[in-house]
Amino acid sequence: MTRLFKNGSVYYQNKFVDSDFLIDDEGNFIIADKIDLLDDDVDEVIDCAGLTIMPGLVDVHTHLREPGYTYKETIKTATYSAAKGGFTTIFAMPNLNPACDSLEHLKMEQDIIDKDACIHVYPICSITKGQKGRGELVDFASLHNECFLYSDDGVGVQDETLMKQAMEQCAKYNSVIIAHCEDEKELKGGSLNEGIASRRFNDPGINNASEYNEVIRDIELAKQTNCQFHICHISCKESVEALRKAKQEGLNVSGEVTCHHLCLNEEDIDEDNGKWKMNPPLRSKDDQQALIKAIQDGIIEVICTDNAPHSKQEKDCPIKDAKMGIVSIEIAFSLIYTHFVKNKLLKLEDVIKLMSYNPCDIFGIDGGEIVNMEKANLCFFDLNANIRVDSKKFASMGKSCPFDGKILNGKCVMTIVDGNIAYREGV
Repeated sequence: MTRLFKNGSVYYQNKFVDSDFLIDDEGNFIIADKIDLLDDDVDEVIDCAGLTIMPGLVDVHTHLREPGYTYKETIKTATYSAAKGGFTTIFAMPNLNPACDSLEHLKMEQDIIDKDACIHVYPICSITKGQKGRGELVDFASLHNECFLYSDDGVGVQDETLMKQAMEQCAKYNSVIIAHCEDEKELKGGSLNEGIASRRFNDPGINNASEYNEVIRDIELAKQTNCQFHICHISCKESVEALRKAKQEGLNVSGEVTCHHLCLNEEDIDEDNGKWKMNPPLRSKDDQQALIKAIQDGIIEVICTDNAPHSKQEKDCPIKDAKMGIVSIEIAFSLIYTHFVKNKLLKLEDVIKLMSYNPCDIFGIDGGEIVNMEKANLCFFDLNANIRVDSKKFASMGKSCPFDGKILNGKCVMTIVDGNIAYREGV
């Protein structure tokens, strides 16, 4: 099907241009100073007046829950939910049942992706067998032709020698370690940040050292092994400083921060409800400000969601009884646009880099920019539209969201993946 898009503002070659464009019947994006076509020459004409068209968003940290936990989410619902938020590519964490720790288990997940996903999905394999953060490493030699991303997200790899061996294998096979940095020796069974939040709710607390201990350790291991290393969901100022120093040394190290750690801090927790429980927890105001400065300075180069759906029973309960994780992928761009672009803390172009271009550049995958005569992977936003967050209306099966009821600017009205419409509403 050939579609002609008229009157939109398109982010093309690092600037916004007012231009018509075409997506041909092979899914290619075509832009020119003048497109000599009549409306009758195409299958559909779409009026994009008032819309901003950008490269499809890329989320390097999501949890799809299938296989194994389809009572929480499925690949079909998860990818449609992502498309509803403007995402055309996501990375899928390996905390599944069975864990994605072998060719057999990877194929099991990939078969479902091939059948049900409406966007691009990159499965991440675990670092350790069973994704336990200890014990035996996966067989990198057998996996590397099918996977180049490895993480034990949900747990940190506790043994330094084991992590070094994993990095040596990833360096050998040109793969990436994506590390959930968490030192279990520092954990006391807490659910909230050690500080204002833990004192208010009489919680043992989770301190910053539980994160930055492993961040510092793993950066040093990456230096020793020459492994590409990416830090998951950075939440505290000490981790930011460690990453800053690593970049000053020229190490091949990168990091991400979630929307919720940028937009919230521990003082925002207003009730004893599981929607406020995530790992790492919401930190102090000082930590939050350090994260914001890090994305402004280019130290943290990626904004992700860590979208982690759970059942109602697992989240609609007191914080101490709840599972870790929230959902936000359908409102992620709107959160960042509202909190940072509207408040002049970032430019829209910066957000495109943080949520599209940089993830692709860091991990060496397709996407992140709109290229003439190549496959169209696009998101369309009405930046003048306001939305009230209502998790009950999320396409995701997960409904636990600390932003419920908030008014946000910017609404995704269409997402196109390889030239095909994956999501469309009101355009």
